[in-house]
Order: sequence, then C-alpha cells, then structure tokens
Amino acid sequence: MNHRTADELAAGLDEIRSSPADAGTVELIVRRPAEDEREVLDVGVLDLDEGLVGDAWRQRRSGRTPEGPADPGTQVTLMNARVIALLARERERWPLAGDQLYVDLDLSHENLPPGTRLALGSAVIEVTAEPHTGCAKFSARFGSDAIRFVNSPLGRQLRLRGVNARVVEPGAVSRGDAVRKL
Repeated sequence: MNHRTADELAAGLDEIRSSPADAGTVELIVRRPAEDEREVLDVGVLDLDEGLVGDAWRQRRSGRTPEGPADPGTQVTLMNARVIALLARERERWPLAGDQLYVDLDLSHENLPPGTRLALGSAVIEVTAEPHTGCAKFSARFGSDAIRFVNSPLGRQLRLRGVNARVVEPGAVSRGDAVRKL
C-alpha cells in the first residue's frame, strides 16, 4: 500500500480543521466481532453495558489493568471522517483504523472536552478523558508518517487518532444520522 507522506498529511490539515463543531454526520459504523475482524453496519445499537452491540469491546482488557475488565471509558471510539479519508485514501480501508464510529465532526480537545455529550440517532454518548492513540497495527496499516501525524502534539490536541466515549443513553444509530453536541 502506498501510504501518505508527512507532507501530504500536513497538506490535509486545513480540510480536517474545517470539520463542523456542533453538528455533523455519522459517516460509517463498524463493529469488531473479534480481533482484526470488521463488519460495516447500516445501523448499530449502542448499549449501556455492551457499547456497540456485537462488538468485542467487552472482551478487551484494560491497558491499565491487563487482568481486569474492559475500561468503560473506552467503550466506543470515534474517529474524524476527514482524517481517515486522508489516511486511508479509499473508503473501503476506513474500517482498518479499528474505530466504531466515523463522524464528520471536530473531535479536538477544545471542541469536545471530557464530559461532552453527543447525540447520535436515538443514543447519547459521553466523551471520556482516556486518550486514544495510534498503535503498531495502525502504523502498519497507514504508515509511519501517519502514526507520527496523529500522535504529534498537534495531532493529540486535534485528536486526529480519535476519541474515546461511553454510552450514557442507549439507542440506535444509523449511517447518515446527525451527530450533535448537547
């Protein structure tokens, strides 16, 4: 795969920064039923205990306590659709990032501090403080320049790798639904 260069990634920052601040769109929903498996959904159900129903989030262990339960602060992950479009080049490669919800919305710390609630379809999620960073798999899939881009100080400020959240009101979310700050 031909990965984006650091210059190509930097050139995409203006487009990313023009993401809507208060209301955007759910562009893609992806369930991860097992490690390295992806299912693209038209409709997903967000549950208080399970996160995205059918996703393997609950089977994952917390990085802080490897023998403990999954971290409820990482129940649902969101990634900015403009970022993944830049990194992946082709929409078919978006699910490789490993996130569940791809949204056209400004995910920066300034716009969505921890505790911010977002309505998506009939569900509500809350942004958590747990950082979402790129890993070795992300680097392998999108390139070493991509991992440096999303994990740079600016990348972390803008949350280019995405944001963690937890479900606070269960409900259904569909591709094309509005996502809005509450």
